[in-house]
Amino acid sequence: MTAMLAEGTDTSSANTVTVARGTDTSLAGTHCEHTTDLGAIPRTGDSVTNRWTPVHRALRWWPIALLITLLVAPYSALPVPGLLDGPLGSPGSLQLLALCLLYGALASGYDLLLGRTGLLSFGHALYFATGLYATDLGMLELRLPFAAAAVFGVACTVALALLLGSVSLRVTGIGFSMVTLAFAQAGSILVQRNPGGVTGGEEGRSAPADLLPSGLLGIENTANLYWIAVGYLVLTVAVVHWAVNSPAGRVWEGIKENERRVEVLGLRPYGYKLVAFVLAGGLAGLGGVVYLLLTGGATPQAAGSDATLALLVMVVLGGSGTRWGPLLGGVLYTWAGHRLGDLANSTTIADLPAVLRVPLSQPLFLLGTLFVAVVYLLPGGLARLPARIRAARSARAVRTPAAARTARPTGGTPA
Repeated sequence: MTAMLAEGTDTSSANTVTVARGTDTSLAGTHCEHTTDLGAIPRTGDSVTNRWTPVHRALRWWPIALLITLLVAPYSALPVPGLLDGPLGSPGSLQLLALCLLYGALASGYDLLLGRTGLLSFGHALYFATGLYATDLGMLELRLPFAAAAVFGVACTVALALLLGSVSLRVTGIGFSMVTLAFAQAGSILVQRNPGGVTGGEEGRSAPADLLPSGLLGIENTANLYWIAVGYLVLTVAVVHWAVNSPAGRVWEGIKENERRVEVLGLRPYGYKLVAFVLAGGLAGLGGVVYLLLTGGATPQAAGSDATLALLVMVVLGGSGTRWGPLLGGVLYTWAGHRLGDLANSTTIADLPAVLRVPLSQPLFLLGTLFVAVVYLLPGGLARLPARIRAARSARAVRTPAAARTARPTGGTPA
């Protein structure tokens, strides 16, 4: 038993075998068959399990390997046909990858509300747009250098999230969702109306090149922007992981399961929900700053309710409430949106009959079909697919000895 614990393996199967073999000898005839069946199943100490133990240990380090791969991607000229238009390290490919990582991080931050606290917000894009526009206007109107404008943008986002969150969280359930949607719509209308000419209306406003660092300008510096997106992703994942495993994160889990029970324990759910709301909003505002660098300006599409709905789809697609699911959903959704847009405008779709060409020429139709298929075929999102496969294998392993026992001859005496 000590050796098993030292190897970090599960001892539940070993305990079961011990109980079956440790029964009284007077009942040996009764339990003999069960002992044989348990022995037929691969136990923790069997060679089959030990053979896969190094693989399992190696897989624990896959996030580090993935991070190293992301960091060295700009130096690679590896072609990825079908996934990217050019080599992996080309400016166009790095731009797409940076956007995918950005939205993956945004979805991870949004999951603090939806998957960890159980708050369905329809206005999360408002804080993303606040960081985007406040940083841009800080440079354009206040003539702040980029670093100071970025701090100004994130500070404005946190202040706005604190103000609107304190109001929105006074109600719960669908009422909270509707209040956040109302605030988001008000912000979107404000941006499009262009009050005082500060937001640029439907055209948006470009970032001033003279106030941006020279290392972030030009196609030749796309790798630097890509690394900034990687840094934002790492920061967001680390903050979310730390917050979820903190004492406040455990209270969030309790609020999601049953808020009334949290109140009975003497805690105030309102304060904990407000912390989650402000933290998620601050991460979204920082994402707006990164988006400003990647696109070179602020556009009103970032403030619309469609942006929040896209984040919601990303989280559900990847797996709400999981560590890597929202990140995976955000990356896949963003990549599919760009690639399906190219497919919709291709000659392959243009040559189809009208009954097929019209729906297939709309990227949103293709994305919606993909989303419905994943939700129907993979409930719980893509992140729970490995667990479903392991559960199916375990069920098959348990059924195999039972089938062998059923097929075993009884050995009756001949007539």
